[in-house]
Amino acid sequence: PAFGLFIFTIARDPLRIIILIAGAFFWLVSLLLSSLIWFIAVKASNPQDERLQKGLLIFGVMFSVLLQEAFRFLYYKLLRKAIEGLVALSEDGCSPISIQQMAYVAGVGFGLMSGAFSMINLLADALGPGTVGIHGDSQLYFLTSAFMTMVLIFLHTFWGILFFHGCEHRRWWEIAAVVTMHLTVSGLSFCNPLYVGSLVPSYLLMAAAAAWAYLLSGGSAQNLRRFLLCKC
Repeated sequence: PAFGLFIFTIARDPLRIIILIAGAFFWLVSLLLSSLIWFIAVKASNPQDERLQKGLLIFGVMFSVLLQEAFRFLYYKLLRKAIEGLVALSEDGCSPISIQQMAYVAGVGFGLMSGAFSMINLLADALGPGTVGIHGDSQLYFLTSAFMTMVLIFLHTFWGILFFHGCEHRRWWEIAAVVTMHLTVSGLSFCNPLYVGSLVPSYLLMAAAAAWAYLLSGGSAQNLRRFLLCKC
C-alpha cells in the first residue's frame, strides 16, 4: 500500500517525480553521512566492549535521525527557492505546484527511499545462513519487518507535511514534534524482538501524525466522512 502512493498520486506528474527523486537523494545522502560517522566511531573503539558497542549503535541511530531531519530542512529551503523561480518563470505569476504538494511529495520521497533500504536489509537477512526461529526466536521477523517498513514510509510522508508546515509558518514546536516522533519510533526498534512493543506504539503515532497532517492540509471531518461514504 505504501508504494501505491507513488503510482496513484505522483507517477503522472513529471514535476512531482523530480521532487520525489530529489527528496530520496537527500535522504540517501543523510544516511551515507551518518553511516560513515558510525563506521568511524566503531572502528576507533574497542570491538570487545559490548556495552560500548551498544551505546555506539544507539548513538548512530539517534544521530541518523537528527541528520535526516536536518536534510529535510535543507530540502525545504531548496524547494522554497524553487517555488520562487517557478513563479518568476510562469506567465500568470503562479507556481504550478504548491508548498503543501511539495511537502507531500518530498515526504513520500524520504519514505520510499527509507522503505527501499529496509527491504534490502530484510532480503539480505532472508538469504541466510540459518532459518528464522530455529533457536526458539520469533518466526514473525519478516512479517513484522514488512509492517514496520510500511509504517515508516507513511510516517515520513506525514512528517514531511508537518515539517514543511512548521517551517512555512515558523511554528518551531511542530518541527520539534516531528523530530521527537522520529526519535521515538527509531528508539522503539530497540524493543525488538518484543515486536508488540515497537509496532503498536509506532502505528498509534502514525495515526496521530496522519490526523494532524490531514487537518493541516485543510481537511475536515465532513470531507473525510464524504470520502468514506464515496460521496462527491
